[in-house]
Amino acid sequence: MRSRLAISCLALLTGVLSTPASAESVPFNCIILPGADQASIMMKNSLDRDASCIVTCKFSTTKYDNNPQITCAKPVPAGKEVEMCQLTSGGDKMVKLMEGHAECIK
Repeated sequence: MRSRLAISCLALLTGVLSTPASAESVPFNCIILPGADQASIMMKNSLDRDASCIVTCKFSTTKYDNNPQITCAKPVPAGKEVEMCQLTSGGDKMVKLMEGHAECIK
């Protein structure tokens, strides 16, 4: 009986995990703030419903091989632009955005 229950639970879990989530790219902006030692990570949920959103930004700094990166995640209301988080450079001046991406899951 115990193994039958375990198999049933495993089958249910496998079915839930195998259903692909529908993630869509959304607009974002990784802004180096005045003073260049902090960045603001903004994004807009352009979907037609509230969603769980995630954004990642990576910056170069004035110091060799210091590339601070941050990933922020939180629920965002439909159609709203929000500040997801802020990132400090660790003492070195930020120079430019190296890469970034954002997406929301329906």
